[in-house]
Formats: sequence, C-alpha cells, structure tokens
Amino acid sequence: MLGNGEFIGKLKMSWDELLDHGDEPFDLSFPSVRGVHPSLTLKVAVVHACDNQNGALSDSLVDCEIARETDAGHARFAKYATRNRVSHLNHAVRHFQLVLDQCPASHPDYATALTNLAWARLKGYIRNHLQDIDATISLFRDALALRPQRHPDHSLSLYNLTEALNWRHNKKGTAADIREAAQLYHELLPLCPEGTYLCSIAAGENGVDYVIDGCNNLPTDASDEGIHLRRVVLELCPLGHQLRPRALHELAQAVEARFVQHGSIDDIDEVIQFRREAVFLCPEGHADRDGHLNNLADSLVLRFDHQGKPNDLDEAISLNEEALRLRPVGHESRDFSLDNLGRAFIARFNKRGDIDDITQAISLRREALTLCPPGHPHHDATLNNLASALQTRYDKLDVSEDLNEAIDLYRESLRLTRHDHPQRHVILFNLSSALCSRFTQTQENEDVEEAITLCQESLAALSSLHPDRYFSYMWLQVAYLSRYRILHDPADLSLAIENFRLASRHPTRGFPQRIMEAIYWARQAEVYQHESALEAYQMCFELFDSHVMTRSSIISRREAATAFRGQSLSVDAASCAIRSGNLRQAVELAEQGRGQQWSLASRLRTPVEDLESANPKLAHNYLELSKLVSDAAQSSATITDRAAADRAATEYRRLTRRWEAAVAEIRDLRVFSRFLLPPLYEDLQAAARQGPVIILIASQYSCSALIIPMSGDPHHVPLPSVTLADLTNLKDRFTRAIRHALRMNPTELRTDLIVLSRIIWDEIMLPIVNVLEHVLKLKRRSRIWLCPTAAFTSIPLHAANPFQTKADRSGKEPCLEDLYICSYTPTLSALVRSRQLMKKRVPPSFVAIGQGQPGGGKGKALLAVDSELELVHKLVPATAYRTTISGDAATRAGALEALQQNTWVHLACHGKQDPAQPYDSHFVMKDERLTLLDIMERDIPHAEFAFLSACHTAVGDEETPDEVIHLAAGLQFSGFKSVVGTLWEVDDAVAQHVVKAFYTNMFEDLKDGGGGAMDCTKAAWALNRATHAVKTKVPLEQRMVFIHIGV
Repeated sequence: MLGNGEFIGKLKMSWDELLDHGDEPFDLSFPSVRGVHPSLTLKVAVVHACDNQNGALSDSLVDCEIARETDAGHARFAKYATRNRVSHLNHAVRHFQLVLDQCPASHPDYATALTNLAWARLKGYIRNHLQDIDATISLFRDALALRPQRHPDHSLSLYNLTEALNWRHNKKGTAADIREAAQLYHELLPLCPEGTYLCSIAAGENGVDYVIDGCNNLPTDASDEGIHLRRVVLELCPLGHQLRPRALHELAQAVEARFVQHGSIDDIDEVIQFRREAVFLCPEGHADRDGHLNNLADSLVLRFDHQGKPNDLDEAISLNEEALRLRPVGHESRDFSLDNLGRAFIARFNKRGDIDDITQAISLRREALTLCPPGHPHHDATLNNLASALQTRYDKLDVSEDLNEAIDLYRESLRLTRHDHPQRHVILFNLSSALCSRFTQTQENEDVEEAITLCQESLAALSSLHPDRYFSYMWLQVAYLSRYRILHDPADLSLAIENFRLASRHPTRGFPQRIMEAIYWARQAEVYQHESALEAYQMCFELFDSHVMTRSSIISRREAATAFRGQSLSVDAASCAIRSGNLRQAVELAEQGRGQQWSLASRLRTPVEDLESANPKLAHNYLELSKLVSDAAQSSATITDRAAADRAATEYRRLTRRWEAAVAEIRDLRVFSRFLLPPLYEDLQAAARQGPVIILIASQYSCSALIIPMSGDPHHVPLPSVTLADLTNLKDRFTRAIRHALRMNPTELRTDLIVLSRIIWDEIMLPIVNVLEHVLKLKRRSRIWLCPTAAFTSIPLHAANPFQTKADRSGKEPCLEDLYICSYTPTLSALVRSRQLMKKRVPPSFVAIGQGQPGGGKGKALLAVDSELELVHKLVPATAYRTTISGDAATRAGALEALQQNTWVHLACHGKQDPAQPYDSHFVMKDERLTLLDIMERDIPHAEFAFLSACHTAVGDEETPDEVIHLAAGLQFSGFKSVVGTLWEVDDAVAQHVVKAFYTNMFEDLKDGGGGAMDCTKAAWALNRATHAVKTKVPLEQRMVFIHIGV
C-alpha cells in the first residue's frame, strides 16, 4: 500500500535492519496520534535486474518509478503540511499526478494513487491554495468505487469522500453534499471499531458531528427522501449523544409536515414518540426544554383534532402551561407558547363548552399579538389565530362584536400573507366561514358570494388528497346551505349536499370530523327532506365503524363512541328507512348502528368452519391474525404509560391492517363475498327462527316497532301516541316508582308501578300484540323476543299489563307475559350467534357461586346467599356435575375459573352497574371485583346458561344505550346462550322465591331421574312460570326485575 496521504510521523531505519526481516511481514509503530498508536505492516522484496523475456523487468522498473515518485510526493506533501508553502503543494500534486498517469487502471495500487492525489488537492483546497474541489471529489469517488464492501480500505475511502464533501459544503453550502455525507457516515461508523484511529477522526466535531449539525440546519423536507435522511441522522446520534434531541426534533418536524399533507395517523403517532423522547432527554433546567414541551403539546393537539382522544388534549394543555412558565415576559419565543396554549383551550372549549376556556384563549392570543406587532415575521399568523378564537366564541355565544373583529383580523392577515405561503389556504377558508356567519345574520348577498369564492380559491391551492380540503368542502357546504335557506334555490341545496359528500368521504381527514360532518349531513337532509338522507346515515355507520376499529382497547372504543353520544343515529336511520317505505333496510340499519362494541369484538371470534372446509390456509391465517389483534387489544387496556400506550396503539393498527387484508382476501372467494360485512335482512331473519323479534324504534322523527316474522317481510307497527319525550318521561317515572317501591312494605299496593305498566301496555305493547295476534296469527304462549333501542332500553317492556278486568267480569285481561313468553336480545346478531353456538354442546356441569360476605367497603352482607346456594344445589339434577363456590373461595380468580370450566352458572352476590364506565360494572367477590371487562376477555363457546341473582346486571349504559353494555350482555358475548339478569336492585331474601320457582320449572322434566337433558332454551319459559307462581309472595317490582336474554 502506498499510503493515504496524511503525515503522522517520521521513522529512520537502516537498509540492514530492513533486510533482516527477509520475506516475513513486520510492523512499524509510530508515535501516538489522537490517543491512537498508528502502525504500518511492511514486507521487503528484493528485485534483481536481469533479462526477462516476459517483460517482468519492465513491470518492476515501472513499479520502482511509481514508488520513487510516490515517496517524492509524500516528502513534498509532508513539507507542505508543516511549512504551508504553495510550491511544496504544487510539487506534491505533480508527483502524485505523474504516479497516477503511470498507473494503469488495472494496477493493484491505482486506488491508492487516486487517493494520494485527491488528498493533496483537498489539503490545498482547505488552505485556499487550490480552488477546484469538484475534480478532487471525483478522484475520491473513483477510489471508493475500486474499494467495494469487504475491501480492507473501504472504510478509509468512505471517510475520505465524506471529508471532501464536508469541505465543499463548508465553503459552498451545497445541501446535496451534507445529505450524501450523512448517508456515507451511516455506512462508515459501524465499520470503525471503538478505539481505532479511523474512529477517532470520523467521530467528533469535524467529522460526524459536523454532518449532523449541517443536516439539522437543512430546511424541513416532508418527502420520503427527506424523512429517510432525518432517520439516518438520528441513527448517527445514539443515546447519550448531545445532538440527539435536535435530531429527534428535526425528524419529528419532517414527519409532522408529511402528516399535515397526507393525514396518516401512523405519522403523527411517530412524531409524538420522537417528541416525548426529546422532552425526556431535556429534563428540568435544560436550556431547550421549553421548545420541546411546546412542540410535543402542539403535536398532541394535532392528533386530538385527527383522532379525538381527550387525554391528548388534557396533556397538551398541561405541557403548554409548563412551556409558558419557562418563557416569561421578554422571552423571544413567548408568542409561540401563548398561541399554542390558546389553540389547546379552543379545542377543549369546542369539546366541553366551558366559557372560561374560550375567554382564556382570547386573552392569550391578544397578548401574543402585542408581542408580534406590524413588521414582526409572525404578525400575519397571530392575526389569524386571534380571529379564530373570536369566531369560535361568536359561534357559541353569538356576540356580534366578536364576528366583526374576526373578519377584520382575517382580512388583514390575508393581505399580509404571501400567495405562495403554505398556510394561506387556512386563512381563506377561515375568512369564508366568518363571512357565512355574517350572511346568516345580515343576509347581505356579497358576504356569501365572497365566502364561496374564497373557499374555491383555497381548494385550488391544495393537492387532491391534502387533509385540509375537508375544511374547504365543509365551508362551501355551509355557504351553499346558508344561501339556500334565504333564496330557496334547489341548485344551492344540491351543491351543499355534494360538498357534504366530499367532506365526509375525504380520506385523509381524521374520522371524528368526518363523522360529525356526515351526522350534520343526515340531519340537514332530514330537515329538507332530501333523498340523500339514507346515504348520509350509511356513511355515518361506515365512518364510525372504521374510527372505532382504530382504537386498540375496548375502553378506548367506548370513549370514541361517547364522543357522539346523544346522536341516536341507528334509530333515526331506521326511522328514515321506514318513512321511505323500505322496511328491510330499516331492520339492517337498526342493527348496523347498534351494539357496535359487541359487533367489533365478535368479529375476532367469528366461527370459520365453512371457510376451513373451502380454504384451510385462509382460515388458519384469519384465526391467527384474529388472535393477535385480540391479544394486542387486551394487553393495551392495562397500559398506563402514555408513550407505551402510543407504541401499543401503533402495533395494534399494524396488526389490524394485516387482519383487514386477510378479510379482503376471504371476500375474494365468491361464496364468502359478504364475510364480516353488515348482515342483510335475510341473514338477520334467522334471529326469528323460534319466534318473532320485535325491534322498538325510539327516534326523534317517529316511534314505532318492526316485527320480524319467521319468514317474509317485516311488519311496521306505528306508535303514533308515543314520542321521544314521552319515553324519557316514562323512564324517569319508572325510576322514581321503583325507588319508592323498594322502600315499601311487601304487602302494600304498588299503585305507581301499576299505572306505568298500563301505559306500557296501552301505548306501546297493545298495538304490537294486535299485529302478533291478528296479522301473524301467533299462538298464545309462543315465544317472542324484544329488541328495544335508545329510550326503550330503559323501560321494562315485558311488564306491560292492562291491570283491567274483562268486560264480561270473567277475570282479568291478560298481560303481555300471560300471552307470550318474553325474552330480550341486545341485537339480532347476538341472538343469531348464540343459536349458531348451540350446535357445540358438551355434557352439562353446574356451578353455584355466592358471595354474601364481601370484603370491607364493598357492600352490606347478603344474609340469604348461602341458603340460596343450598337451594339451587338441591334443585339442580344429580345427573349434572354440581359444585358450589362460596365464602373465602368465591374470589375473582375462583369465579373466573368456574365460569370457564362450567356450562351452567348461578351467581348470587352484589352486582353493580358503573354509570361512568360500564365496562367496570362488576360482581362483588371476596377479594377483587369481577368486572364486565374480565368476563368479555374470556371466550367460553361451550357455556350455556347463567342466572344472575344480583342487582343491576341487565341495565344498559345511559350515555350510549344502543351499545347495550351490561353484565348480562357480556356473559352472552363470552359464550352463554341464555342469561337471566336484573334491571334494578334485588332483595336477596325475596329473590329466593323466584329462584326456587325458576329451577323447579326449569328441571321439572328431570326430577326423580326423568329422561332428557338440561336445556337452556327453556329458561325464558321457566322464568315466565316462576314470576306467575310467586305473585302472592313477591312484590311486583321484584317480579318485574328479572328478565331473560338469549335463546
């Protein structure tokens, strides 16, 4: 090897010493340089000049000439290095150029000759003695090309090229050079072991740190190439590196810019991970902490806008407040923190409606504007931000001064903003929205015309998939609809509907905003009786389904659902279809919009026997991915650390995408084209195989019932005398009457309950019974299933009773439970699924679980529990394997194990519905609570029947009643096909009468060793018989409290 061109020291050695080594290679050591002792391995070869027919003599002489010229070049170069004379440099370059000219490209030392010349030229360029750096870089590139990976000098050539690129960047500021240097260092550093000389010169402020710093100062580039570069730079900054926080910030900026342009949730999640690490690396007292806190808060608000997670908003406000404290009056970046905290307060105001939030936001943004006077680079943006806060207050509080000031501020901001500014479109549609608001107030046509023009201009500035096109469509819709309300031009209504459609379908905007737009579309289509109403409702369901599917845990899915509480979409959609005369679609929509939490969860437990027969590979892949998704959802529910939760959510979405791809592949098979799609009426009618199912629709537009018969089309039963307000009033009256009855003497007449039961009969159930009797010709004592929706879910429909004597005085008029055996079902799909699972039956085993002495603070003692368990044990047939768990053994773990190992279960204990978080509804055990979430996470396909002798086990969630989230539904979901639950508080002593009568009827065919098998489908009949049998012993509210759910 001829050397790499760097002078590191001098050694003197005699020829005799040199020749003493013979043919063996030996090492020469030099004085320490940068803490490293350079060494050189030499091998002596003696060349004899003699005649040679093959030209060997000629080659040797050439090599000798190359060696002499190289040595002369190094000697001159060494002098240049120490004396800095241009003449020495010129001589060195001339010698090295001569060597290169004499070296053929095939010569083994050609790369070294290139390197020697390049190094001499580079040193001259560094010292401003030579100007041509481009030719020097070409020499280094040629040398690197001759030293591919695994070549011993590959790493050296990488370093040489980076040095040249760095110096050209240093002098010319060429961005491409620093980008290429970063890529080369990414390859180089792993090839430089710690402690080596090359490592010492590559790592440091003039090496890799210069490259990192140079890259960090490049403008933000949201392209794939730009983001890749930022990832490379971050890898050049391992943990502990002083430049890592800045590299994290720059990568986050690039990925966030891509998110703003394309709206991928994975991008903003990754940004937040980077920002969290940057904050962690800058603890209290660090000079850059305020900036990283501010950036993380800003990204959290972006994700909140896109995904609607309230935790993001709360955390953002907390971080912004800390950042603002670190930026007191006089701090150069205080205006940023004021603006960003104001933005977070506006978002929270829009979510929760607290006036203090919007007042504080306006105050913060006014202060920010004072810090950015005319001429300040942020003046235009701060004007827009203050205007946005004022307009938000106007929209909620109708203060006209706010609107006029907002319009003036928007106009000034727009005047100051360059036409090519990347955020100009935001000011355009903000001003448009304010002008629409003023048009509604003043009906000045110029305002709405300008609003439409501004929105169209904002659209023209944006790419077809830019997320902010959503806002342009939305405000165009507002403008056209506002003008339609005044001028009544049908073309305006059509244009408004088209922009509703474009906004709600815009794929790169977050689901929450698109859902709200679709809901508003449906509402306005209803108001103006537009034919697109059903399309809008369908869009709501599709978007909501996709939105909830992005949430990794059951808890977070409900959180997503409650964000749209009070919308009653499923019943309004069903009502719309009924009014349109499409009863089959009404059934489909009522089902699609209800119980979506159960529907999403049950997808991962869908039986695939038919698919396994048709395509075992696809079935295996689907089942495997379903388990992975399910496991990821369960594990994420227990994560409290926010950074870990974000990582888990990202992994969950990755798995979900794979699962969705597997589902799409299954649907490609013709026979499975509707696999896991919302069921059609023909599929849902299977729920009525053993008797009609009655869906009770409680909509703001109409209240009615749909009866699904065993065959044929559904029957519509209008309930003209019932309104939503009536049902709400009826529910409240029932709540008061039950509360009063529980305090009464058992023998006292329950007058209030009797009156309310008559109302249910007269106004709701009698019209339905007339259709069952006279149209469907349903025989008495047949089974029927009630599927209540919305406000109907809080009313005990099974208790409908005329409490009236027959006209001929021959007895009392029959009540609903005299006429039919009533059951409930949360959804039609739940009933269909339970019937399908009935095919998988195993020998019965019965467990009675009781806890009458819960731990401290968990409820009063239930003195009748032990005697109830004894009674149940006696009444269960001896042919079944029977066990009892009570006292200290009735723990959470013991109860869960018993649920999984037995097919029949009787539970006697305290039950509690949690109104704030229904998945925390629970049975009280000795140690811990047995929650609804615990039960849902178990898959018990062979389970058959559960009797829940506990309070509040079939009470739904008031905030999202159509999700039907309660303990009884949870047991049905986990595999129990038939469940007896309770609607309110149960008196454990009185309940024993019902329990005894129930099991006596349930097993009457099996007593004394009678033939047959335990049959959970008899439960509804047995409960009906039991409540009749105990009329004289049990007060009315304690008979009404028990309901049957399932097959």
